[in-house]
Amino acid sequence: MALERPLERAFAALDADIADHPPAGVASCAPLATQHATAPAIRAVTVQELAGMHFKPRAEILAPWLHSQDLCMVFAARGIGKTHFCLAAAFAIATGGTFAKWSAPRPHKVLYLDGELPGALMQKRLLMHVPDVEPAPGFLRVFTPDLLPDGTAMPDISTPEGQAAIDAMIEPDTEVLFIDNLSAWARTGRENEGESWQPVGEWLLTLRRRGIAVVLVHHAGKGGQQRGTSKREDLLDVVIGLGRPQDYDPTQGAVFVAEFTKARNLAGTDAESLELALGGDEDQATWTYRTVEASTYDRVVALAKEGLSQSEIAAELEINKSNVSRHLRKARELGDVPPEAKR
Repeated sequence: MALERPLERAFAALDADIADHPPAGVASCAPLATQHATAPAIRAVTVQELAGMHFKPRAEILAPWLHSQDLCMVFAARGIGKTHFCLAAAFAIATGGTFAKWSAPRPHKVLYLDGELPGALMQKRLLMHVPDVEPAPGFLRVFTPDLLPDGTAMPDISTPEGQAAIDAMIEPDTEVLFIDNLSAWARTGRENEGESWQPVGEWLLTLRRRGIAVVLVHHAGKGGQQRGTSKREDLLDVVIGLGRPQDYDPTQGAVFVAEFTKARNLAGTDAESLELALGGDEDQATWTYRTVEASTYDRVVALAKEGLSQSEIAAELEINKSNVSRHLRKARELGDVPPEAKR
């Protein structure tokens, strides 16, 4: 019989006894403003020491894609609906509710920093997305530029002063920080240069060490990807791109596809793209969703019923002809379209 080795015992013990705070020798989770001016020397530990250390586990915040300490980005072209998307997510997180197919196991304290909308418009957006059960007092805190004193500039998180101003707004029990949008909050340097991103990236890592999850809201560039340097994505755990469906018609209203363009810890159905539709009115927003797979199936069936060939459907939806064939085969099996005529 194989003998259990010391390291195996040490790592296995972590599952049974996870402490809430790291032990001595692990970097402090306190805000930088409360740490000593002279930081202690960093050190490495042996694998045996690491096996015996108790780190706070990553907790689900909006399952399955957002956890404590995650750094995420939601990006889209102007007018797609990224702020609506993020406000709905923020309310779900703050109330322990659901948004689309994602759910929060319990309420988490959220700080939402908006850098563009006038205060009156932010009030309307917030009222639209308030769920049936409102967040408990203090669980969703919001900043809008209209709260700035006269003559005071917006903090710039590309600078130490701007980071300190945001740190001062983050309460000790804050678990999630939304920064909407990145261009409004990070204004120093050039957007396309990796070096300009470095100060922001380093600050985000300090927030991660404090156990805070961060969701960056950003614009898409002309090519459809997040605007600016791709170096931003190196640190990120999850990146969600929002875009219009291929055959989008403006009469459909606020309909968009949420696609995980990066997802370190997601697989299978957890990482599948969703088509979301924002309905309702200014008094109460409503959300509906379906998987992109189901949406594509419905579109293929509709076009087939209009008499389009497989090649024409593939061109219309900008998908592979093999995908059209697969959907049509399923549709014939289900009786959604007539059987293929025999030659």
